[in-house]
Amino acid sequence: QVQLVESGGDLVQPGGSLRLSCATSGSIVSILHMGWYRQAPGKQRELVAGMTPGGTTKYADSVKGRFTISRDNAKNTVYLQMNSLKSEDTAVYYCNAATWDVRKEYWGQGTQVTVSS
Repeated sequence: QVQLVESGGDLVQPGGSLRLSCATSGSIVSILHMGWYRQAPGKQRELVAGMTPGGTTKYADSVKGRFTISRDNAKNTVYLQMNSLKSEDTAVYYCNAATWDVRKEYWGQGTQVTVSS
């Protein structure tokens, strides 16, 4: 069973930076499609950033140029570097791993990011 554990969420001021980490239970980060999602209160969960096994990345328009997804295959970990944070980035951030056809999908428990002065 694949397990995903997020960490790195915190309270940060607008304009600040955070790096989220997603530690996985096995050597999956270069095999499965990895992604970061977020869900703000009263809103639907949305894709923030994704990475294919081949390393192709995609980002939500709202975070392009500010967020970067990356992975460390040796550490079985995926990261989300978040810069120039805005109040609207406040949400619970979830790590996701999925097969290409989404027949199998796994979620972490989430980590809270709060951007506020």
